Amino acid sequence: MKHKPRKRFGQNFLVDQTIIQRIVDSINTGPGQTVVEIGPGQGALTMPLLATGCDLHVVEIDRDLVTQFRLNNPVLLHDEHRFFLHEADALRADFREIAGVDNFKLVGNLPYNISTPLIFHTFNWRKQISEMIFMLQKEVVERMAASAGDGKTYGRLSVMTQYYCKVEPLFMVPPGAFFPSPKVESSIVRLIPHQTLPVKVNDEDRFDKIVKAAFGMRRKTLRNALKLLLDSDEIVAAGIEPSSRAEQLTLEEFAALANYQTQ
Repeated sequence: MKHKPRKRFGQNFLVDQTIIQRIVDSINTGPGQTVVEIGPGQGALTMPLLATGCDLHVVEIDRDLVTQFRLNNPVLLHDEHRFFLHEADALRADFREIAGVDNFKLVGNLPYNISTPLIFHTFNWRKQISEMIFMLQKEVVERMAASAGDGKTYGRLSVMTQYYCKVEPLFMVPPGAFFPSPKVESSIVRLIPHQTLPVKVNDEDRFDKIVKAAFGMRRKTLRNALKLLLDSDEIVAAGIEPSSRAEQLTLEEFAALANYQTQ
């Protein structure tokens, strides 16, 4: 039985073989490496990845797809010692536990409806992940790569992603490469977790709270947006002008705000 894509899981299945091979080439894996794939769907990336010789763990939430995969690939599931199917919600998954090793790649065509919270979730394993290669809505990749002064494109996702990872947009994927065709364009992005973080942050929870608060009321000045965390004098003492807005601040300036009084 053919699987009908489900809107609630944000399912758009990749069908363009040229694009598929280009993504696999970008992942650049092989024997002795471990890869975790989020949302294998109907296996468009799964089979080419497995053909590289890597150890492959796939995480799928849709029970119908899991059942379909098991029915269509009984030999693979029973005899392939390099393939592991996990029925789980990626938003709650422990990727280190799934991978079973301390160094692995994380890949996937991420559902548009949960892509941002899922990206934040992956940062919990940044010390074990060597790199992440994701297919995302084009606008999400643009937000990840945006810099201070880039207007509405620059936001919390930009700051937090660049704090944890080097962001490398790779190439575009047109709507026609999927079934069903989405109404948006997609992009492939590579995220490489920093071995050494680009700025010193004394308290990451406080850093996240300040960034979140600043962009939560991005039209307001920092004086107003951060009033529950820092007053005007403290913002000045951190070297920032209180009349500034979040979209004007660099990663280094957000770190300075977070580090004030946490030396």
